[in-house]
Amino acid sequence: MLNKKDLLSIEDLSKKEIISIIKNADNFYKNKKISIKERVLNNRTQINLFFENSTRTQVSFEIAGTLLGASVVNFPLSNSSQSKGETLIDLAATLNSMNPDILVIRHPNSGSVQLISEKVTCPVVNAGDGNHEHPTQALLDLLTIQKRVGRTDNLKIAICGDISHSRVARSNIFCHKKLGNKITLIGPKTLIPRNIDKLGVDISYNMADGLRDVDVVMVLRLQKERMDGGYFSSEREYFHLYGLDDRKMKYAKPKAIIMHPGPMNRGIEIDGNLADNLDKSVITMQVEAGLAVRMSVLELLLKNKNENV
Repeated sequence: MLNKKDLLSIEDLSKKEIISIIKNADNFYKNKKISIKERVLNNRTQINLFFENSTRTQVSFEIAGTLLGASVVNFPLSNSSQSKGETLIDLAATLNSMNPDILVIRHPNSGSVQLISEKVTCPVVNAGDGNHEHPTQALLDLLTIQKRVGRTDNLKIAICGDISHSRVARSNIFCHKKLGNKITLIGPKTLIPRNIDKLGVDISYNMADGLRDVDVVMVLRLQKERMDGGYFSSEREYFHLYGLDDRKMKYAKPKAIIMHPGPMNRGIEIDGNLADNLDKSVITMQVEAGLAVRMSVLELLLKNKNENV
């Protein structure tokens, strides 16, 4: 059960709630066909508000809501009053007056999704806010690990690359610390935030050291759109030092899996052939798990809302 009005962050979830979401998602993963009885969003309205461009997350939430029976509305933000200077609080009031049953929101500013959630009565799902969190990405990563590795605890996990600008990294850190897993962050000093070790993670500036004997390698995209200066000398040098390739993967366990939240910069953060190697790469599996996890989250939030009406 998910005993919350909203899903805003992994940090807010208990270990029990995380396991509950994954268990429910696993049922959706195994059973592709949804019966009429299981369509808990029948006659419900789901509004998606994506203030940032998205392909995987937005489409995944749209399909998840549709499969569960919802009428899904993708809010046209480029033509909305937001582009005319309307505040988030006024937007939230407007949306609340429309009486949606659930809101899915992505926003470039950390904390904006929470602000909207405080002004509306329906459940809100954070689909990524600034550098803060991306909770459903961490949950789908966890489901993928469970399906491929066979367990979600007693793991050594390396998160590699642009840690500073990654909400995916933060959500995965919170998730795996709650499960008791060991996490090592790997990257250049310019892309690893100061004091992030206070979250209980190890830091390595060397791929050989950081990847040694890990079970899971999470590769992050270089988020150039969030960078305001020079974080590395060149893409070629970055790939040589921190891009994942066959040579660096040899330091991980033989059966270690490779993950990436997408979209990938092939030849910069990961070698294209390695990304396509299905013996090691679970990147396409992550997309499939994303649909199941988002269906699980939508269902559990609506069930909680119905039980508390």
